[in-house]
Amino acid sequence: MANHRRKRLAAHHLAVEQEATYVCDSCGEEIVVPLDISAGDHQDYVEDCPVCCHPMRLHIDFDGDGEAHVVGEHE
Repeated sequence: MANHRRKRLAAHHLAVEQEATYVCDSCGEEIVVPLDISAGDHQDYVEDCPVCCHPMRLHIDFDGDGEAHVVGEHE
């Protein structure tokens, strides 16, 4: 049981460490976002740009190989 828990924690740790980028529509800065595949293959959420503070709607899609495609647009 402890081994199963360690594997689950290790898988979660790997997902949290993965990152992708998008370009803010407002300020033009490239923004790094953490990825979490455990939240599903298609994710949509709003996050403020850490540079200019404008809200951005992020669309994240994971393809069959686990590669992430991130698009950010004004909220």
